[in-house]
Amino acid sequence: MQYAVGAPLPPPRGPLHTQGAGMSMNWTPHPGQPHPPGAPHAPAVPPPPPAPPAPAAPGQGGWPAPAPHQAPPPAPHQAPPTAPHPNQPAAPHPSSPAPHSGDITGHIQLPPGALVPVPSNATPDAAHAAVAVLLIGPAGAGKTSVARHWADTRRVPTAHISLDDVREWVRAGFADPQSGWNDNSEAQYRLARRTCGFAARNFLANGISCILDDAVFPDRPVVGLGGWKRHVGPGLLPIVLLPGLEVVLERNARRTGNRRLSDEEVARIHGRMAGWYGSGLPIIDNSQHDVATTVRALDEVVARGLASPPSW
Repeated sequence: MQYAVGAPLPPPRGPLHTQGAGMSMNWTPHPGQPHPPGAPHAPAVPPPPPAPPAPAAPGQGGWPAPAPHQAPPPAPHQAPPTAPHPNQPAAPHPSSPAPHSGDITGHIQLPPGALVPVPSNATPDAAHAAVAVLLIGPAGAGKTSVARHWADTRRVPTAHISLDDVREWVRAGFADPQSGWNDNSEAQYRLARRTCGFAARNFLANGISCILDDAVFPDRPVVGLGGWKRHVGPGLLPIVLLPGLEVVLERNARRTGNRRLSDEEVARIHGRMAGWYGSGLPIIDNSQHDVATTVRALDEVVARGLASPPSW
């Protein structure tokens, strides 16, 4: 049994002058009890060579004196100062781990942070408000370019958080989307989303707006929007960027590396994204818009979302 360093030891319950395992405990006799109750007559293991003789304390018979580095035991009739009650639990060891608690959504739990609150019904200036925007769209919709330009041109500090960028932090063992959707890609997606959510809360807590981009599917609301709402907060503004299929295919063809998908995969993703129509979320069709024009449309949608938050 171990006790915190510097804490008084509780009263002993038996013969205690034990050396070993880094623990030393001194027994204090009660008045009229010269020896500890049930003390053995001979040690089970031969003791080390004794220290130079020292006068025995009154009432302790032939018990050896403490080692030079130890404090002398208290007087026979004096209890150890501030000794706790025998039934009182000992103080926890400083190295004991803290109990694990909180919501666990997989992997290692992130430190807690304040969730993004739902904005009030007041009509703020969208160019100056601290907001968190989730830009949704298929591969090739221009999410990354629009989100980066929107963050670059705002008049308040704004961060761009790309889910694909965070996923690609994993180098060895990266789950390449071109290899198909499997358990590894699902796990890395969840981990990246939680990391992005914590980063967004951290930026907002320090007065910095943020825009996140992700290909969230409407047929997986619990994994997509539900996950982002859980990690960032109910005040997150989701906006869909959905150009026509021909535009998406042309933009995807200009991509390189693992972000370029096959035409079949792009068409399949675009078809699933059509489910956002009728969902109540704002949709921007940027088929005929350049990046700057799309950003101005995004500013207008954000201003409306701050004045009247969407129900999602």
